[in-house]
Amino acid sequence: MTPADAVTRTAAAPDSSSSPTQARSILSARGIEAWHVESPIVPLIALAFTFEGGAAQDSDGKAGTAQMLARLLDEGAGPHDSDAFQERLAARAIELSFHAGPDAIGGSLKMLVKHADEAIELLALALAQPRFDQAAIERVRAQMLAGLRYQQNDPGVMASRRFFAEAYPGHPYGRPSSGTIESVSSITRDDLVAMHRRLLARGRVKVAAVGAIGEEALVRALDAAFGALPEGGALTVVPPTRITGLGRRIVVDLDVPQSVLRFGTDGVPWRDPDFIPAYVLNHILGGGAFTSRLFQEVREKRGLAYSVGTSLVSHRAASMTWGYTATKNERVAECLTVIADEIARLTGDGPSDDELQKAKDYLTGSYALGFDTSTKIAHQLVQIAFEGLGIDYIARRNGLIGAVTQDDIRRAAARTLGDGKLLVVAAGRPTSM
Repeated sequence: MTPADAVTRTAAAPDSSSSPTQARSILSARGIEAWHVESPIVPLIALAFTFEGGAAQDSDGKAGTAQMLARLLDEGAGPHDSDAFQERLAARAIELSFHAGPDAIGGSLKMLVKHADEAIELLALALAQPRFDQAAIERVRAQMLAGLRYQQNDPGVMASRRFFAEAYPGHPYGRPSSGTIESVSSITRDDLVAMHRRLLARGRVKVAAVGAIGEEALVRALDAAFGALPEGGALTVVPPTRITGLGRRIVVDLDVPQSVLRFGTDGVPWRDPDFIPAYVLNHILGGGAFTSRLFQEVREKRGLAYSVGTSLVSHRAASMTWGYTATKNERVAECLTVIADEIARLTGDGPSDDELQKAKDYLTGSYALGFDTSTKIAHQLVQIAFEGLGIDYIARRNGLIGAVTQDDIRRAAARTLGDGKLLVVAAGRPTSM
């Protein structure tokens, strides 16, 4: 099959009046799919990609392997050592980066059209032929260890680490993605090579391309960038889990004047039909930067904290509603009482009709702000593809939010906030909790 034989798969192009972008699904000769938005206005191309399988695939005792792998992919590849590889990127103003999360390892590439061939060549080398030179491994290891040592005195990091360890004990999601001093110190080159072989597979990649690139050129670029990767075998199964320890309050002892709090309860995953109602509910509770109930009650009315908020966490095998704040050690108990009372009031009485409408208006009106650059569009698209929401999700999303009713909110509240019990971790020295 030649590139000209590649298939443009059916994809409902969102109506520009209801969606901030349009996308087409392109399938390359080697079976690599990309969601494509062509925009010739600026001579730039942005590429985002995500491979299924991330830090949850780290072996026991080797937490941090996926993160180290992501940091090493552009530290030399093919015939180029680290310095030579970085010099080639800099000489053409090519921006290439990689990252690893719990469920995926991915990255992004941004280049001028005139340098696209060289950029794709460098991406292909980084993905398929990373060198893993020992000098680069030790340099990245030293950077990771320095960060981990610094974080031991960071109450926010320590609270978050302990929270997830307590929420998912004995589960891959309970391990820190960045590893520990002991685990990062033990990672070998063989571990990295094995992880690379397992995770970077063309059969598990999602790609989005945005900018001044046509369909035929994109088809060629997809096969050039990802075609040399193996199809990919099975990943380690990450068992479904739910947050544990609801009702517990745990202290991480740190000698600091205020305690950093992390709290959480059940959630629903992005693919769940109740995610959109839960998303609107979360905006009302703690997701709205200055309008949420927690912001008003905790900060504005009582001055207990500078910031407070909640968000929805959606992993492949778990989900939760979790929140954050920080307050003086002597006011921790009061702050937690205000948070618990507001959750109880919201689940018991629900939002007012006006409050619900304002939340929906904000969430629909602000959505386009996430699509104001090619890079943002590419990352949004690849995340939607990764979650399996459908290429028409961008067009459907605001309609789904606009359709949320009070009944939907009550159902989402029952499934997420439930009886109001929270797992709470405080890093500091609270006088009471």
